[in-house]
Amino acid sequence: MTFLTPQLTAAPVLLPLLVFLSFYVGVVLPAVWSRKPVRRQAALRVLTQLLGALRLRRRGR
Repeated sequence: MTFLTPQLTAAPVLLPLLVFLSFYVGVVLPAVWSRKPVRRQAALRVLTQLLGALRLRRRGR
């Protein structure tokens, strides 16, 4: 009988959480909260491209 340590059981949850947080902080927040229009437009373009790629990937299934 093997026992899983808390670190091993949390690993599958931690990686997607880190990816989501980095995406949120790096793309979503600048698109919404930046005072500079250029920064908002650039973040919005990146967000649009990422969401478009996600949609294409889902359609391929």
